[in-house]
Amino acid sequence: MNQQQWKSLLGLAYRARKVISGEELVIKEVRQSRAKLVLLSKDASDNTRKKVTDKCRSYNTPVVHVESRYELGHAIGKDARVVVAVTEKGFAAKLKDLLD
Repeated sequence: MNQQQWKSLLGLAYRARKVISGEELVIKEVRQSRAKLVLLSKDASDNTRKKVTDKCRSYNTPVVHVESRYELGHAIGKDARVVVAVTEKGFAAKLKDLLD
């Protein structure tokens, strides 16, 4: 997987206001079926991981794991982010391709 490509794309999606970050907000987007893809860092706490993956499973939202919270945060120009949701189909599909 090309590290730089998915990060640039996520950054682009973020600037286009198609990325939501933060556990509660992501779960809210999933519940309202607005999240098209959820990116979860592998170093998320067990509790967070379970909550997010269970919610995504029940709403059929794809979840992709990325190496670390710092990578995820850095991609959207923030510090650490454990979970982000992409709310636009095109960005979500392309990110999923790059990360699978």
